[in-house]
Amino acid sequence: MLGHTWIDNALLEHVSALAATSPRGRKNFNFHRSEDEASHRLLNAIEPGSYIRPHRHLDPTKDETLIVVRGRLGAVVFDEAGSVVETAMLVAGGDCFGINLLCGTYHTLLALAPKTVFFESKAGPYRPLEMAELAPWAPAEGARDVQAYLAALRTLFE
Repeated sequence: MLGHTWIDNALLEHVSALAATSPRGRKNFNFHRSEDEASHRLLNAIEPGSYIRPHRHLDPTKDETLIVVRGRLGAVVFDEAGSVVETAMLVAGGDCFGINLLCGTYHTLLALAPKTVFFESKAGPYRPLEMAELAPWAPAEGARDVQAYLAALRTLFE
């Protein structure tokens, strides 16, 4: 194993191709070597139509930072009841290209362009989201009303 990984267009193309063929429309490329590492750093490729259920991280060490390196993301922050508090279009090379989310903040992201890739950093180790971290007012992944919910969120960026 080499001691480095170049973050270049070839890598972005590779992870985007994997996302395009993934049933969920997204794919991670991890720089951390194991899910137990204290620091998680990864590229996350996401395609339009991929659904990330609004969620929050309750662990006080799980603040996360996201920076768009290619494409466009819609970032949505919600209050406890599911009302939209704030939105931003995050554009690689644009005026606003990232977000730092404190633990406990409900949020979701939507790909607004094909081959969108963002860099994500947060504390490890990896732990699946618990029910208390998933937004109870948003449809579960795979539910019939996901596409209608996504369409409503997309209108926030038109």
